[in-house]
Amino acid sequence: MSSVAPQPEHNPILACTVSRDVQNFDLLIEDMETALGESWGDLGFAEALAFFGQREAESLEFIALAIDGDDEDNLVLMGEIITQAKSRGVKVILIAEDVTPASLHQLLRKGADEFVPYPLPEQELQSAIDRLSSPEPEPQQSQHNTAQLKSGSSKEGALIVVHGLAGGTGATTMAVNLAWELTNVDKDNAPSVCLLDLDLQYGSVSTYLDLPRREAVFEMMSDTDSMDEEVFGQALLSFEDKLQVLTAPSDMVPLDIITPEDIERVIEMARAHFDYVVVDMPKTLVQWSETVLQAAHVYFALIELDMRSAQNSLRMKRALQSEDLPFNKLRFALNRAPKFTDLSGKSRVKRMGESLGISIDLQLPDGGKQVTQGADHGLPLASSAVKNPLRKEIAKLAQSLHDLGRSDAEAA
Repeated sequence: MSSVAPQPEHNPILACTVSRDVQNFDLLIEDMETALGESWGDLGFAEALAFFGQREAESLEFIALAIDGDDEDNLVLMGEIITQAKSRGVKVILIAEDVTPASLHQLLRKGADEFVPYPLPEQELQSAIDRLSSPEPEPQQSQHNTAQLKSGSSKEGALIVVHGLAGGTGATTMAVNLAWELTNVDKDNAPSVCLLDLDLQYGSVSTYLDLPRREAVFEMMSDTDSMDEEVFGQALLSFEDKLQVLTAPSDMVPLDIITPEDIERVIEMARAHFDYVVVDMPKTLVQWSETVLQAAHVYFALIELDMRSAQNSLRMKRALQSEDLPFNKLRFALNRAPKFTDLSGKSRVKRMGESLGISIDLQLPDGGKQVTQGADHGLPLASSAVKNPLRKEIAKLAQSLHDLGRSDAEAA
């Protein structure tokens, strides 16, 4: 191992560690020597970018980018190293210690091929190297495929709306996870589910499911008069070949650029092709909010046990009642609700409902850090934290909604 690249005539470099100080990763040094003998070198961050352009780097097969929590301030530089390596056909193994999930996610999105935690598990570096050298599998159908919708379908699916009455109440978390739980609620006869992100400016459903934002969404919304099954299907993205998602547009657009007629056509199209349509609403009331409210079968209003939620609930109540809109359709859901043993908290919930003249029908437990971590990784809680208390409660809700829908269908 050498801090300066050896001459390729004697010992071609097959790999390099790239770190702030490789001595901080002594186990990595040992594993590199075991795997490559003397055919590797170590570089600093700035040195790596310069080295990629040198003749000695032509034999380079991969780099091991080793970072810890102190390197998170230099994520832009880390990303550039990965980008430059990939542009030259060099594979990247990311070695990380005490790095946040958000930072790991950002670097993996840049193109890192493998991730190995530090301290290195036994033989894990060698396994990662072996995977890099294995032939790439045959390309499979992408999980981000667009939907192929059948013409003339008329399912008349249930419309379930989630609306956060204050920032950070967890509306998008609930919408995403409820949609995913509905998708998996019946293993034998799985219902079809479509998730619509109608928060056109700050919608983050795409982030929570690691889906790209696409121009096709805005193009469809801008001309719903000519929208048909093909156009609508092309605007949707598939998550794990189960859940169909309409993300927010790629660019921030005014909320009033979409008319009530546009929203009505989109909802009707979605309901015609899916058993359940879950809508994530913007916090702001706009001219088409009434359209969604009138069409909704269930309208969840997300609040927390604090003054801002109480004030906003009262303002929402007054706004709807002043326009003779169906305020009673709102089903208030309290996120981060007190635990069962918190009698003082339970009493505060009761007083809040009584003082506002509302019924708090649903109480969701605090999911903790796992909620944020799952969102950062673009995964529903059922995939990232299956035993999380919030996930369990949303799964129960999905089951009850599905059972209610089946009983209504049988009665009809």
